Amino acid sequence: MKNPMLEAMSLLLEKLLLICNLRLFSSGAPGANKTINSSYEISSFQRGDVLEVPRTHLTHYGIYLGDNCVAHLMPDILLVLTDDKGLTQKVVSNKRLVLGVIGRVASIRVDTVEDFAYGATVLVNHLDEALNKKALLNEEVARRAEKLLGMTSYSLLWNNCEHFVTYCRFGTPISPQADKFCEIVKIIIRDERSVLASAVLGLASIVYLGLASYTTLPAIFIPFFLWMAG
Repeated sequence: MKNPMLEAMSLLLEKLLLICNLRLFSSGAPGANKTINSSYEISSFQRGDVLEVPRTHLTHYGIYLGDNCVAHLMPDILLVLTDDKGLTQKVVSNKRLVLGVIGRVASIRVDTVEDFAYGATVLVNHLDEALNKKALLNEEVARRAEKLLGMTSYSLLWNNCEHFVTYCRFGTPISPQADKFCEIVKIIIRDERSVLASAVLGLASIVYLGLASYTTLPAIFIPFFLWMAG
């Protein structure tokens, strides 16, 4: 049986991660006013390679399938609004992407290298060194990616583009980016000043703004209990 408190905290962490990275969707994602770089050395990519492109705050990942095609996991709200493949196969715009994150819906789709990178520098198999893990054979990596093509649920913490490529490449879905964010949140929660600030704001809301205690007390007790648990 799932713990309601853990589910609530998971949702809260995901929303915090979304807020912290809104600039990602406005300046580094498809749909921005940016010139696409078409000079990628596609001939140097091998089927099964992990392609990595930096964004403003996060890094986006995909699996190269050959023939200038990249499989990557992308949030897209349009997937639940229409079955028109002519619309959903177009490059995901900023609004579609952000709303897809909020709606927790995505697809593992195939785009060209140019559309996938959208002008950013492409790194190849950088995760192999960063994670110090032994990769599966490239053909196995590509086949895993191809089997997963289609709609999927989306979670910034539990099922993002990095989880997808690490599963395909190493056999285990992990996301160092999400882990790093959780560590930052834990540091903030464990800081006594954060707990004190939450308590002061909660009490001020009750005393000066006349808010009901049942709406403000959680702002005091939740950070406190998380701090104690940490």
